Amino acid sequence: MLELFKSPIGRLRILAFAEGVSFLLILFVSMPLKYIYGMKEPNKIIGMIHGVLFLAYVVMVLFIRLEENWNNKKTFLALLASVLPFGTFWADWKLFRS
Repeated sequence: MLELFKSPIGRLRILAFAEGVSFLLILFVSMPLKYIYGMKEPNKIIGMIHGVLFLAYVVMVLFIRLEENWNNKKTFLALLASVLPFGTFWADWKLFRS
């Protein structure tokens, strides 16, 4: 696990995992709490965390594009993955592992 922190791709993989988990928490935990039970606080907290992770993921993908000389297709797929449920997990499996 510590090897992941040593390379930019490894850090992107960790960030992709965190972003994916936060997205799933919004979809399957905080949104039902908000709309079924009227609890807005979990959505605000998880939403803020997810927003920060999402922005960091996008910036990291663009940074890696320059560092690793990614083509437009790979970059597009990595960015698209951030807006699809389970997308960042797919991106880690198909795009980020060498």
